[in-house]
Amino acid sequence: MDTFSWYAGENGSNQKKNKSVPLCNLSNLQLRFLCPSDLEEVRALCRDWFPIAYPYAWYEDITSNPRFYSLAAIYNGVIVGLIVAEIKSYCNLNKEDRSILSSSYGKSATVAYMLSLGVSEEHRRNGIASLLLDNLVSHLTLPENRDCKALFLHVLTSNKPAILFYENRNFKLHSFLPYYYSIKGTRKDGFTYVLYLNGGHQPWAVYDYVKHYGQFLFRGDLCRWVLVWLRSALVWVWPGMRRMVVDNTTSLVSQYSWATKEM
Repeated sequence: MDTFSWYAGENGSNQKKNKSVPLCNLSNLQLRFLCPSDLEEVRALCRDWFPIAYPYAWYEDITSNPRFYSLAAIYNGVIVGLIVAEIKSYCNLNKEDRSILSSSYGKSATVAYMLSLGVSEEHRRNGIASLLLDNLVSHLTLPENRDCKALFLHVLTSNKPAILFYENRNFKLHSFLPYYYSIKGTRKDGFTYVLYLNGGHQPWAVYDYVKHYGQFLFRGDLCRWVLVWLRSALVWVWPGMRRMVVDNTTSLVSQYSWATKEM
């Protein structure tokens, strides 16, 4: 289902200024995957963190279905953060998301869709969201996931803390989604952000091809290739050229000697 990632409140200026837990007190923070027994706790947290009302089946899926990468941060036995993502086939993407990846990768290409990222308000700004995100990226860049070429998400245009968080972690703004969300009967706009992985890139325009091959020429790779090719060709044809030069020289000397005798 189409959801969006959430790191802080929709409007940062209206958030409560709770005192952050110092990092040194998070030494017993643990990461583990969600399990069915977490359903009610996760449901309560998401109701508090996110403005969208998820259906009950969604909580059942993310806490039990192995196709979801559902990782929780546990502090003192309580879930204080979680990240949920799903790897999808490029061919099965929605129309508005199909343009995030070049079709040149073929049918084997996959992308990861981040459904949710949240941290309890009293534990924010302690690196928990970064830790969860780093673990997801590490998972997506394992050799067995080399076909995963991008990690993308949707976020409200008004969610400035989340946007800043993702941009600081090299996510790039890909597209604007007008009226993408329906929150309490009100339509709101969204953005698509993408982090390219494992050599992935978006569909190229003419400028991208010029830039790519311009860099190729600038590095001198083509020049070196031409020089190596010319050297190999010269080594291959040199014996024949040398024989032709010797034969021609011998013939000229013979003709010169004959002409001298005639004189």
